[in-house]
Parts: sequence; C-alpha cells; structure tokens
Amino acid sequence: MDETSWSTLYAGYREFYNTPVDPDVVATAWRWVRDREHGMRGLVAEDATGDIVALANIRLFARPSVGRLGLYLDDLFTAPASRGFGHAGALLDHIAALAKQEGASIVRWITAGDNLQARSVYDSRATATPWITYDMQPAVAPAAE
Repeated sequence: MDETSWSTLYAGYREFYNTPVDPDVVATAWRWVRDREHGMRGLVAEDATGDIVALANIRLFARPSVGRLGLYLDDLFTAPASRGFGHAGALLDHIAALAKQEGASIVRWITAGDNLQARSVYDSRATATPWITYDMQPAVAPAAE
C-alpha cells in the first residue's frame, strides 16, 4: 500500500466529514494501519490503472454479550471521481469474507444519516440497526486550587 496515495485518500475522507485539515491525524492513522496498531488493518481498492480509489480500515472488537468477536469497519471512503463503479461494495464483500474466515460474528459500522449515496451501498449488503450512537467526552480534571 502506498503511503502518499493512501494519505491523500484518507485526507479526502476527513474532508468529506468536515473534519479540520490535520496532517498529524492522517499520519497517525497511516501508522496505525501500516503497523497494525490497535488491531487496525487497511484495505484498498484500485482502479484499472492501479491507482488507489477506495479505502477501508477495519479491526476486531470484543462482543461480551455474545462471547464472540466482531469486525468493526472504522472508515470506508471512495474518491469522488470513482464512485458508482463498485469499489465500496467490493471492499464490503471482502470484509464480509474476512469476517467469515476469522470467525467474527458480525461486521459493524456507523455512518452519517445524510450519507445517502453510501447508505444505498450499505443497504444492499447489511441491515441498518435501531441503535443510536453516543459520544461522551473524557472527564475534565478539576482545576488545582
């Protein structure tokens, strides 16, 4: 996997979700994928010329309620000019095959409710759940007196 191409695509993913431009975050994510830190693995899809046009970052996660592992899809992104050619679907199919191969009981991910183009791909391969996602900030240490 080529760092420059991957990083450009990942920066596009962050831009899609209106996150601030931050080369350090992109470099950290690349290191996690490259070195498989935190169990992260990166997958890419290439076009006919060999250019990276889509990426997916996955990791195993524990599912205590069922006593099994699941496969979590943290990121899935296709370059805008390459959408509609099946790259995201191919990555999802590959991830489903990996989940089976590794004995994962489920593949799980979240997406924005208004990400309609991606959701049309997701809806063709998975079932949306009724679960609601929450984010909580870490506790702030009390100020020293």
